[in-house]
Amino acid sequence: MDAKKSMVVMVAYDGSEDSRRAVKYAGKFLNRSDKHVRALVVTAWESTIHQAARVSAMSGVLSPGGTEPDYVPLEDALHNAAAQTNRGGVELAQSVGLDADGRLVEIASTIWAALVAAANAENADVIVTGSRGETGLKALIHSSTSEHVLRHCKRPVLIVPSGCADIVD
Repeated sequence: MDAKKSMVVMVAYDGSEDSRRAVKYAGKFLNRSDKHVRALVVTAWESTIHQAARVSAMSGVLSPGGTEPDYVPLEDALHNAAAQTNRGGVELAQSVGLDADGRLVEIASTIWAALVAAANAENADVIVTGSRGETGLKALIHSSTSEHVLRHCKRPVLIVPSGCADIVD
């Protein structure tokens, strides 16, 4: 039996350069010899039916008290794309020495809430996420997922900002 204590590192991955950099930093700083590190690469996605309902609600087409249609497509293009993105993140995590597997989490309200819920469900020891590093007006217009995760999660969070140098093997 392995005496090493296991650590669960959840890495938020959307295929962007910032999320790729976060995976690489997780491999460099969190893959320690005294603990077995299990990386959980998580990709958040929103189904087309939820997107349509959200857009309808924002446009006023869906009246208050209206409901979403019961039909859920069996083959959802966004689900398939998210699964492909997630596989790429798992492969990247494995290439930097992490024992990794992947998960898709469906967005019910916001990306950050889906990530926090996934971290809680998996009892993650730390969450690793990239950040676009936007400032000024862009930061006000585009809310930062990593900042919301940091503010709302009761777990350690490693945010790898876009200004960090890419790790050279």
